[in-house]
Amino acid sequence: MTDERQRRWRLVLGGAADESLGAAAAGRDGAMDAAMAALYDTAEAGSSGQQRSGGLGSSAPKVARWLGDIREYFPSTVVQVMQADAIERLDLTRLLLEPEMLAAVEPDVHLVGTLLSLNRVMPDATKEAARQVVRTVVEQLERRIAQRTRSAVSGALNRAARIARPRHADIDWDRTIRANLKHYQPDHGTLIPERLIGYGRRTTAVQRDVVLCVDQSGSMASSVVFAGVFAAVLASMRSLRTSLVVFDTAVVDLTEQLSDPVEVLFGTQLGGGTDINRALAYSQQLITRPRDSILVLISDLYEGGVREEMLRRVAEMTAAGVQVVVLLALSDEGAPSYDHENAAALAALGVPAFACTPDVFPELMAAAIEQRDLMAFAAAK
Repeated sequence: MTDERQRRWRLVLGGAADESLGAAAAGRDGAMDAAMAALYDTAEAGSSGQQRSGGLGSSAPKVARWLGDIREYFPSTVVQVMQADAIERLDLTRLLLEPEMLAAVEPDVHLVGTLLSLNRVMPDATKEAARQVVRTVVEQLERRIAQRTRSAVSGALNRAARIARPRHADIDWDRTIRANLKHYQPDHGTLIPERLIGYGRRTTAVQRDVVLCVDQSGSMASSVVFAGVFAAVLASMRSLRTSLVVFDTAVVDLTEQLSDPVEVLFGTQLGGGTDINRALAYSQQLITRPRDSILVLISDLYEGGVREEMLRRVAEMTAAGVQVVVLLALSDEGAPSYDHENAAALAALGVPAFACTPDVFPELMAAAIEQRDLMAFAAAK
């Protein structure tokens, strides 16, 4: 085994490799090993029956030093994973209520979700530090998704506004020629445009109404964060009328706060039960132009309310012309846990229910605006 391979295996295996691979790692490798051992080896016993490491315990100074160490020794993507593991495995949630701890952490979506769940018990001394963490993550997400979302939505609105009987000045010659290539007359060296395609006339009017209805139960934390940022981006577009409704067993309309996504996120209350039917009843009242409306329900579909009423409301909206889509998750976390029976019932109504990553969400909105087959879109993704 080469020295480099031995070094890597030593770091992977930790103290369990002392006998087979030699003495404990030293120097920088030793510091990296100690940082990982504090998190991952606290419940393991060595040959002497003693714990290999004292762990992080509940000492805020010790945890703060550990957070500084992992940021020095590991890339940010690894740091985020280790932070999330520390919160879950070592129950460090309480320590996040201390401002000095928040100053030491690496901001990420999962951390924001944890902070939002602590919002109601967070002392005033910690709230400003927590807001700064949330604002940092929101700014990162906006840089990632804002331009792509605006481009996809604007393009879809322009395509949806094209007219079939344009005036001469409004003809889109490029699309008209492409649509009529089969009518090319080689003998005459010309093309007969049987179908004219025109540019939609520019308007400042609202062209689509969008309602984001977001489940804020504890399992949906990452989805709530992404949904809040997307809602703020969509609300910044004058051609859309965007509403944001969050719910557990109660329903809260956060539309008035969409100018500041940080305020939106702090307006949520992660945790609690779920009453999807009640949330849909409120959202249905916001829809005044069904054929120009899109309802995005973001939920794992574990219904604590009246299931039959929930399905009836969805059926009513789709029959009226509303584009309804259900996202089981809006995050980068992969396949979520969800109620398969309710998802199948919605599919039977022609409503797709699938998990969606933030990178795909702009394409989904474009498909909904163009009134494409969302079931086919979901199947393709």
